[in-house]
Amino acid sequence: MDRIERIGQVAEIMRDYVENKKTFLTDSTKRVPVRSYTDPDQWKAEMELVFKRVPLMLAFTAEMPNPGDYKAMDAVGMPVLINRDKTGKVRAFLNVCSHRGAPVANEGHGNCPRFTCKYHGWTFGQDGKLIGISEASKFGEVRKSELGLRELPCQEKAGMIFVVLTPNAPIDVDAFYRGFLEDFEALEFDKWTYMGSRVIEGANWKIAYDGYLEGYHFASLHPETIFPRTPSNCMHYEGFGPHQRIGFPHHKIADALKDIPREEWGTQENNGFDFVRIMFPNVSAFIAPEITQVAQLFPGPTPGENRTVLNYLRREPIRDEEDRANVEAAMNFFRDVTYTEDYLIGLEIQKGLETGAHDELVFGRNERGNQYFHEWLDWYLQDDPDLPEPQM
Repeated sequence: MDRIERIGQVAEIMRDYVENKKTFLTDSTKRVPVRSYTDPDQWKAEMELVFKRVPLMLAFTAEMPNPGDYKAMDAVGMPVLINRDKTGKVRAFLNVCSHRGAPVANEGHGNCPRFTCKYHGWTFGQDGKLIGISEASKFGEVRKSELGLRELPCQEKAGMIFVVLTPNAPIDVDAFYRGFLEDFEALEFDKWTYMGSRVIEGANWKIAYDGYLEGYHFASLHPETIFPRTPSNCMHYEGFGPHQRIGFPHHKIADALKDIPREEWGTQENNGFDFVRIMFPNVSAFIAPEITQVAQLFPGPTPGENRTVLNYLRREPIRDEEDRANVEAAMNFFRDVTYTEDYLIGLEIQKGLETGAHDELVFGRNERGNQYFHEWLDWYLQDDPDLPEPQM
């Protein structure tokens, strides 16, 4: 079954959900220990067994479309430098000078032919090789070939750049995503324009992530923003390995699709229904015609903190100053809604869980996305590839 046909089938299922007040249901509820959100040992295990092993989506093609472009960032406490060399190849490195450990690029975006450490002026090429030592004759003999930047496994696909945060680790983006990236390829995501980002902070990364995985809370938590368009507790889930495509029908899905030929329903995203695309372990993408939000949730320095980067993209570049002002206003609006309506309640949840009031949380049959995410997280934390994988 091709992609369009499959989405058309999902649209038909979601239309039935709305007309008959149903939703995707799994067989049973699931309990998750509260310590999953508070325990320092689990937090450390998540860093080592998940965030430093799987390909993380750290950047977009649109952020660095030209030779010499780079992005320097923090990813779960690790300084990362991603750049596009003069041949167009994307590489990733630890942003750590081999002399005394200072960064070789300031955090943010830029374009340059080489990177120079601001501490002592050592210089590195776009390929990470050490090419210059300040006052080399006074420094002493070293082998430059052994003192390059530490490279990280990196692949670019479907308009996104994936990095494994462990040097010399294997990386196979196709194997990890299992066809999930076809949606982004069909959208020609690599040709989109990067608008900018906003940063918000909140509770444990999984408390924040849980909110992206269900619409059970729309009526109570988003009565004026999401609920007028999208019914509460009405979702459809599909699994692609650990990744998910979550369908959210609109109240008016039947009206939106009634004059569209059935074979074209798979082309009608944002007209009667939306998708949230969940990229394990920490990315949520909501693609909309006006502006797209892609959230990267990074665990913070303690179990009770997260740092979320909200990225914004769209198909068309900025047209003029008025358009730029409108885009900035839209990014601020989406940031404010995400923070005030989702992240603030998350901070209250964190406080509640840390009281020890309950030993477990329960996810309902209707919250299959949350269940599935926690099942996959547990699978990685057990660190046993012979264990059977969770199934949607």
